[in-house]
Amino acid sequence: MSPIPLLPDRYYHIYNHGNGSDLLFREPANYAYFLKKYAQYCAPVADTFAYCLMANHFHFFVRIKPDAELAIHFEISDKLRPVEWQAQLARQLSQKFSNFFNAYAKAYNNHFGHKGALFLNPFKRKEVIDERYYNQLIYYIHHNPVKHGFSSEISRWPYSSFQSLLSDKSTLLCRDDVLNWFGGRDAFIAFHANTD
Repeated sequence: MSPIPLLPDRYYHIYNHGNGSDLLFREPANYAYFLKKYAQYCAPVADTFAYCLMANHFHFFVRIKPDAELAIHFEISDKLRPVEWQAQLARQLSQKFSNFFNAYAKAYNNHFGHKGALFLNPFKRKEVIDERYYNQLIYYIHHNPVKHGFSSEISRWPYSSFQSLLSDKSTLLCRDDVLNWFGGRDAFIAFHANTD
């Protein structure tokens, strides 16, 4: 079954797992490098609301940027028919994410002498259609390290967007959007404190 296409102005839960029992991140520098590559390849085409990186898998909640921004970024001709435009755009968007994963895997494989595919292929993506699900998805993403036993508390896991969303420091995250969905910073914290 073909993966769903990535399309402009749509929201997606993007996630993947290491191939077999492979770890994606073995040391702190791996997490930082992964996010650096994400910023290089994906930030130009996607707005990011939340993420979490764990030793063997990761999650992102993103919105693909609008048509006009993507047309400029990809230098797509406006002479294409709408169907051709959407097909070309979907291919290029998917390729951006694939290039990101490939760039990380190449560096990882070189560094650790790893052979073969690092990630399951293709990367997983689910369209998020219902706005009411945004908060639940962000909660799910931030609670993943606790769920899988990597951390006892979400606030102690250094490789998620939770602390960045609460910080005043500059970030590539769409912090204002996220906090507004929750009804503010205090409501965001209270929602995440719920363990049900």
